[in-house]
Amino acid sequence: QVQLVESGGGLVQAGDSLRLSCVVSGRTFSTYGMGWFRQAPGKEREFVAAINWSGLITDYADSVKGRFTISRDNAKNTVYLQMNSLKPEDTAVYYCAKDRAYGTGTRLYEYDYWGQGTQVTVSS
Repeated sequence: QVQLVESGGGLVQAGDSLRLSCVVSGRTFSTYGMGWFRQAPGKEREFVAAINWSGLITDYADSVKGRFTISRDNAKNTVYLQMNSLKPEDTAVYYCAKDRAYGTGTRLYEYDYWGQGTQVTVSS
């Protein structure tokens, strides 16, 4: 069983930064890709960023490209999402997820384990 626990969310002002963390249980963390998704009230869950097993390949949604950075530390079983220049439209619950394989999936069905989510609220 794999468990994912996110942290780092909070209330910030537009233009501020936050770093989300996701700690993953299990001994095979370095063998699969990881992703971040978000869900705003009344909207569907959407892809934000993904990173492959080695950390050398990443992918981003157009809406966050250039502002967000995904990274991972395989020694700590942790994936991060550094969010800079935050905007009110970034307000959502952010979820980390484990990819079924080693790549950088962008679709919900490509992920088989999810965290409980962490709230990010950006005020204008």
